[in-house]
Amino acid sequence: MKAFILDRYGKKRALRLADMPHPELRDDEVLVQVHAAGVNLLDSKIRDGEFKLILPYRLPLILGHDVAGVVVKVGPRVRQFKLGDEVYARPDDFRIGTFAEFVPVKEASLALKPKSLTMEEAASIPLVALTAWQALVAKANLKKGQKVFIQAGSGGVGTFAIQLAKHLGAIVATTTSTTNVALVKSLGADVVIDYKTQDFEDVLHDYDVVLNSQDGKTLAKSLRVLKGGGKLISISGPPDPEFGKESGAPGFVKLVMRLLSSGIRRKAKSRGVSFSFLFMKANGSQLREITHLFDAGVIRPVMDRVFPFESTNEAMAYVEAGRAKGKVVVKIK
Repeated sequence: MKAFILDRYGKKRALRLADMPHPELRDDEVLVQVHAAGVNLLDSKIRDGEFKLILPYRLPLILGHDVAGVVVKVGPRVRQFKLGDEVYARPDDFRIGTFAEFVPVKEASLALKPKSLTMEEAASIPLVALTAWQALVAKANLKKGQKVFIQAGSGGVGTFAIQLAKHLGAIVATTTSTTNVALVKSLGADVVIDYKTQDFEDVLHDYDVVLNSQDGKTLAKSLRVLKGGGKLISISGPPDPEFGKESGAPGFVKLVMRLLSSGIRRKAKSRGVSFSFLFMKANGSQLREITHLFDAGVIRPVMDRVFPFESTNEAMAYVEAGRAKGKVVVKIK
């Protein structure tokens, strides 16, 4: 099969298009013929070597964390899926590889594709939707009437998180550039801060939850918009001790994580708020909940561009530039 390969870590290193053997299928996995694959900043960060401590992959490696396609083979222990099913998923860590013609996915991480979406739209969903769900529903337990600040509202996570938060009944604030104000308002944002002309710290006060996706300076400022008992959830780091425990990392890596997050955890504690790091996980049952929201018309996909498979490197560069409105996808079949 054709696949884009990372031969060795390197900043902005181009992936190599190569012929690879078909992946071996484990007993609890489904083989998916890939029709489309979402492109995420996580792919670039892994390529650059930023996650070597957290995710020690063996190279060469096929990148890609989102898939939509058709089931072509099932393992002997698989019960929920059959040949011909249209499915989508965020494959598990250490089983990624959607920049390819075929990818194996654990049955527990897979869901039937929303009927209302095309393959390209479905491929844009899993990673960002599961990130928002695990942050706002699982970690924050966001409730009707609460106030949530979602940074970078026009990005992949932001466009889904705004819609999910509104569905949950929250009051939503977000940041974006001047050109994307109308977009985030159309998704349901109540308070829109143009980061080019405004400082969110001057506008927002007494928020219950902040979903941070930006740099360390923004993370520290985010503490100051929370009310007592509020929750700061970061998807851009630094990793905290709880994540170290969950990930089963070696002792020295856990120590590094503890040290990296010690400053922000100390500041959070002094303000009477909590800090936690979220590195989203594959989850088929949560994805099924998300499927219902799309098929009910509660949430809509927001896509920027679809690239041909041969242009996967260009698609990654486009995402890295940080100007995409919603998600970027590569079309494979």
